[in-house]
Amino acid sequence: MNSLPLPQRLRAFWKKEWFMLSLLLAVMLASAVPALGKTGGLLRLDLLSNAGVALIFFLTGLGLSLTELRGGLLRWRVHLLVQLSTYALFPLLWWGFNTLLGRWLPPELALGFAYLCALPSTISSSVAMTALAKGNVPAAIFNATLSSLLGVILTPALLALMAGANGQGGLGLGDAVLKIAQLLLLPLVLGQLARPLLLTWHQRYKRYTSLIDRWVIIMLVFAAFSDSVEAGLWRSHGAGLLVQALAGAALLLALVLGLSTWVARRLHLAREDEIAAVFCGSKKTLASGVPMAKLLFGAHPALGVIVLPIMFYHQLQLLACSMLAGRYARRGA
Repeated sequence: MNSLPLPQRLRAFWKKEWFMLSLLLAVMLASAVPALGKTGGLLRLDLLSNAGVALIFFLTGLGLSLTELRGGLLRWRVHLLVQLSTYALFPLLWWGFNTLLGRWLPPELALGFAYLCALPSTISSSVAMTALAKGNVPAAIFNATLSSLLGVILTPALLALMAGANGQGGLGLGDAVLKIAQLLLLPLVLGQLARPLLLTWHQRYKRYTSLIDRWVIIMLVFAAFSDSVEAGLWRSHGAGLLVQALAGAALLLALVLGLSTWVARRLHLAREDEIAAVFCGSKKTLASGVPMAKLLFGAHPALGVIVLPIMFYHQLQLLACSMLAGRYARRGA
């Protein structure tokens, strides 16, 4: 790679890391020209957001195989470990962090970490990393899907418990669950119902449809930061906010990876089951996280700050789990 000319090296780096770089560019553009993406701004992204999110989950439902879900059904110890990691370990770690360090964090960033810890696991990268590490793929598919479904109820409930009613921007718990179900769960069910008709089309164009979720996330991040910058984000905080968000996300990921691996080995899980449990139990979803934040926090002026922890956590989990998957695969060989 180092022998290549600089333009080719830059193109190769862009091809590999275009999503991370696009998120950074979205934040920079929103910081420079917030009038473009803010609510009611020139691009009117607020009118496109819900349609884009619904399309993501319709395509997710279209790609889910019930046969593969049934294949992972019987690994109950894996399921228990994954769901407890996602919805119990993360909130407990948040409680510890908030008790020790919360006084030094801006309230909006502390709320962002509470939100990160309440989110479900992610489907696509959990399954991909499990497959790369030669783990139990059916168990990963089942647990990542189950986590997403449970998140419709548990994410707003945990957020209300951890951050209080004000964390939901005025939405009651029942309203929050209903809105999340309408935006995320209903399109997923419709996608599953349309699977017999559209599966061939979906598989033929999967190369393109798999990019839709990333472009929608970039659009949502741009819109959220545009609103936050317009409300005075950088005037109030500055670059130190980014350092705090990155450091907190890295520490959280390291602890969850270490603890979930330790528990999986204490339970004497098979190596394939351990891989599925560690990857599914440590992941948090950016694809659901950003649109759910818009629903739960509404027109919160610091929405850009609230989604910072999940943005950093998403990139760190991909990097760390890619390296970990390689180690697991080499051990298996």
